[in-house]
Amino acid sequence: MHTPPCWIEVSLTALRHNFRTVHSFVQPDVSVCAVIKSDAYGHGAAACALAFQEEGCKWFAVNTTEEGIALREGGIHGRILLMAGLWRGEEDEIVRYGLTPTVWDWNHIELLENAAERVKPKNAVAVHLKVNTGMNRLGVDLGALKEMFAAIRTAPHIFLEGMFSHFAASEIIDHPEGEQQMARFQEALDKANHMGLTIPMRHMANSSAIASRPRSWFNMVRPGLSLYGYYLPFVSVMSGASDSSHELPVKPALSWKTRVLQVREVAAGQRVGYSSGYLTQSATRVAIVPVGYGDGLSRQLSSRGRMIVRNDYAAIIGNVSMNLTALDVTGIAGVEVGDEVTIIGETESRKVTAWDQANLASTIPYEILCNLSARMPRSYLE
Repeated sequence: MHTPPCWIEVSLTALRHNFRTVHSFVQPDVSVCAVIKSDAYGHGAAACALAFQEEGCKWFAVNTTEEGIALREGGIHGRILLMAGLWRGEEDEIVRYGLTPTVWDWNHIELLENAAERVKPKNAVAVHLKVNTGMNRLGVDLGALKEMFAAIRTAPHIFLEGMFSHFAASEIIDHPEGEQQMARFQEALDKANHMGLTIPMRHMANSSAIASRPRSWFNMVRPGLSLYGYYLPFVSVMSGASDSSHELPVKPALSWKTRVLQVREVAAGQRVGYSSGYLTQSATRVAIVPVGYGDGLSRQLSSRGRMIVRNDYAAIIGNVSMNLTALDVTGIAGVEVGDEVTIIGETESRKVTAWDQANLASTIPYEILCNLSARMPRSYLE
C-alpha cells in the first residue's frame, strides 16, 4: 500500500458545525454565501462545498470561472458567485454553467450580453455589481454608478441581482472607516433605488463583520475563514486591546500530518540542515520528516516552529528545506521511523494551530492554510 509522505485530514463534522454556527447566528432573514475560493482555503473546495450544501447552503463564492466550473461539475447545484469578475473569452462558459459573475465595468455587461445571445440560456444572466467603498481594490466607484446602471438597463439579457462591497478591516471593531464604508454602500443602494432598480441581494459582511457588525449583514453574508475554524484578532482602535468575545464558537477543521522518515544521533557541536542552520549544543536525537516548503511549510519556521511527536512538542531545528525538516526529539522517548507527526492539529494534550505558525512566520492563518500544496492527499472525516 502506498503511504504518502504527508497528508491532510479535514473534519467534515467541524465544517458542518461551523456552517450551522454562522447560519443560526444570522437567521432568520439573512442568507449565507460560503466562500470556497483558493481550494476552500487549502481544505479542498469540492468536498467542503458538498458538506455545506448538505447543511442547506445555497450560495458559494469562488475567485475564478475555473473554480466555479469545478464546483458545478463536482455536484454543487446552488448559486456560485465569481468574486474576481471575468476575463474576455470566459463569458460563454459562465452563461453555460449558470455561474454568477461579479461586474464593475460596462465591458463586462457587453461580454455577457453577447454571450447570452449565443448560448441562449433559459433565464437572464444574473450579475452582482461590486462597489468600491474605500478599499480601492476591485469595484465601481460611486461616481461611476449612474453610467454602470445605465449600461445594465440597456442589456435585455442581464439581470442585476445583487450589489456588494468589501470591508478593508472589519476585525478592527470600532474603526470609523468601517462605518464610512457601510454608509457609502448604502449610498450606492439608494442610487440604484432612485433609478428604479430593485436589488434582491445585498451583501458586505465577511467573517469578522458577521460577528461584530450586524448592521452590515443586509440580506446575505460571506463567511470565509470562520467556516474553517479561525478568526483574525478583533481589536478596538480606541483601547488598542484585543477582544475575542466577538468570535463565534467555530472549530478548526484541518489537521496536517506526516511520519518520521529517519532518526539519527548527532553529537554535540555538529551542524544540521542547509547553510549549517543549526549547531547542536549537546548530543541530540534528530528525527527527519518528509515535509518542507515545497509542501507549504513556511521557511520562516526554521529553528522556530514545532510539531507534535508522540504527544509531545518537538522543535524544528535548522532550515526547513524543500521536502525535509529536522526535529529535535531528544527528550521524547521511543521515537522511531514511521511515527505519526502532527504539523497542524491536536493530540491528547498538545496542539499546533495555523495561528501558531502564522505568528512565528509574521503572517496570517489565511496564508498558512492556502499555501498547503494541492499535491498532498486530503481525507475527509466525519
